[in-house]
Amino acid sequence: MKLIYIAELFFLAALWGGSFIFMRMTSPILGPIWLIELRVLIAGLALLPLLIYLNCWSEVRRHWVPLFIMGCLNTAIPFSLVAFGSLFLPAGFSSILNATIPLFGVIVAALWQKEKLTGSRLVGFILGFLGVTILVGWKAIDGTSVFFLAVGAGLTASMMYAIAASYAKKYLSGVPSLVIASVSLLSAAIFLIPVLPFTVPKIYPTPTIILAVVTLALFSTALAYILYFHLIQTIGSTQTLTVAYLIPLFAMLAGAIFLREPLTLSMLIGCGLILLGTAIALNFNLNVSLSKR
Repeated sequence: MKLIYIAELFFLAALWGGSFIFMRMTSPILGPIWLIELRVLIAGLALLPLLIYLNCWSEVRRHWVPLFIMGCLNTAIPFSLVAFGSLFLPAGFSSILNATIPLFGVIVAALWQKEKLTGSRLVGFILGFLGVTILVGWKAIDGTSVFFLAVGAGLTASMMYAIAASYAKKYLSGVPSLVIASVSLLSAAIFLIPVLPFTVPKIYPTPTIILAVVTLALFSTALAYILYFHLIQTIGSTQTLTVAYLIPLFAMLAGAIFLREPLTLSMLIGCGLILLGTAIALNFNLNVSLSKR
């Protein structure tokens, strides 16, 4: 793999890792629903000109029903759950829970797509959830009922991401990634509209909060998607997905630097087990060549 592509992977991980920081900052002010509505709407509108320029409307018309369902499964509901969890969980902690997505994907694929659950995948699944168990017992956070509810929301979001991935594989195979991304973002914005009147923020956002929301939408969502699609086209989907192993590291580091969130031994151990379990479950090859292919 060329060095430039490795740098792009790290940049993408930084963008998505930073999203947990922005949600941690903005969710208490705007509330989870309004935050996600603004995030997906701004990001979707930012990608819309590219969708128009590439003249992808025929794909949108043919697949609008599964695209709308995808927007609910992969964006509106899980984004809202993660934003709710960010009210009570540090950014690094939330990102590590997010790293269980591939582990849920192993189970969903085995049950839905009848993919064989091998011994290595089962070991990876067990290691991953052992890591989550260590995180739940993290001493830096009081184990209140609200805390466990937030953890449950994060894990539910991860499970929904996994279900959405299998759904996309079955019903959106062959549809351009840009179409799936942009239309699902706009569909998520439509899906959340009925809830907005019941979740109006009680505090008017400051310019700092507004800037954080715009940054979250344009950089951690829209720009991240564009970079993600570029990497898929250049190095392939399998190598691009290795970014999932880097996101928690960037989120924990950013949380420690910008939000002064503590880094504990149990957090690092839990992160390591989750990443190790995910790598084993996906038969991840750690040997990355820096030479040109």
